[in-house]
Amino acid sequence: MSQVSCGTSRIVGVRFAVYPMSDQFADIIKSALQEVDTSKVWMQTDDITTCVRGRSEHVFDVAEAVFVQAAKNGTHTVFNGTFSIGCPGDSEGDTYMSEDGVRLNKEASADTNVEAATHFALYPMNNPEYMQVIADQVETAKEHGTFTKGVHYASRLDGSANEVFGTLEEIFVDTAQSSSHGHVTMTATVSANSPSKKDNERNG
Repeated sequence: MSQVSCGTSRIVGVRFAVYPMSDQFADIIKSALQEVDTSKVWMQTDDITTCVRGRSEHVFDVAEAVFVQAAKNGTHTVFNGTFSIGCPGDSEGDTYMSEDGVRLNKEASADTNVEAATHFALYPMNNPEYMQVIADQVETAKEHGTFTKGVHYASRLDGSANEVFGTLEEIFVDTAQSSSHGHVTMTATVSANSPSKKDNERNG
C-alpha cells in the first residue's frame, strides 16, 4: 500500500460530479467544462469525479461555473461535491496558491440565471466545539438570505446559484479561518431545474 506524504498547505480542494438528467449528459458535461476557465486551478478528471484544487476563491469560482454552465439550458442538473482544507496529505499542486485573486468565471456565472436548491453539511474536524461552529455558520446563511431550514443531516439553502455558492464559500472560508491548523470539510448537493415541487419556506 502506498503512503500519502503529509503536507502543511492550506490549499483548498473540491471533488465533485455533475449529473445532468438528460440522454445528452456526456455532451452537456464536456461543454460545461470547455466553457469554464480553469487556468488558475489544479484540475484532474477521471471516470468518476473531477478534482479542483487551489486558492479558495478559484475553487469555488470553478465549481459554481461548471454547475451553472451545465444547468443554464434548463436541464435538471445536480452537483455533488466535497470541499476540503487542511487535509494532512494535501500538498500536490501548491504552485496554484501563488495565483492572484481575480476570478476568471465570476462575470459569466453572475450573468446566467440559474435557481438552485442546496443541502450542505459542515464538518470542522477534531473540534470539540463543532456544534457551535455549525450553528454560527447557519447564522451566516441566514444573513445571506439563503437559509431555508435544517433537515436531517444537513441544512437547506435556496436562491440563485450565485447566492448559494457565495453562501457556501463564506461558510467554508470562515470555518477554515477559525480552524487555521485544522481539517475542515463540507459536503454540498446543489440542484437546479428539478421537476419536483420545492419545499422552500425559509426560516429567519
